[in-house]
Amino acid sequence: MKTLSEKLKRRMTKDRPRTTVTIRLPEDVVEDLTEMAPVLGFSTCESLIRVYISEGMRKDESRLNQPEVTTLLESLKRHGIADEVISEVLAETLQKIA
Repeated sequence: MKTLSEKLKRRMTKDRPRTTVTIRLPEDVVEDLTEMAPVLGFSTCESLIRVYISEGMRKDESRLNQPEVTTLLESLKRHGIADEVISEVLAETLQKIA
């Protein structure tokens, strides 16, 4: 697993490969994002969405990289708990404490 600083350095690289992802959003949300983007200094709503995603990822990575969480995850794996179960429990917990 890469450290947080390694991930941040990788994210700062401008020439990272990109892929297209399609998501369905309510029309009013897209309209709001389109109106908000220039007010917040972004040229497109897509740029604003990328920033929102990055901020959310950094927030979650910060919570997941707490020493206690890392230790707990390692312990669960050593005790044979399946990765799928661990992922489900983490997702459920993060939703409850968000």
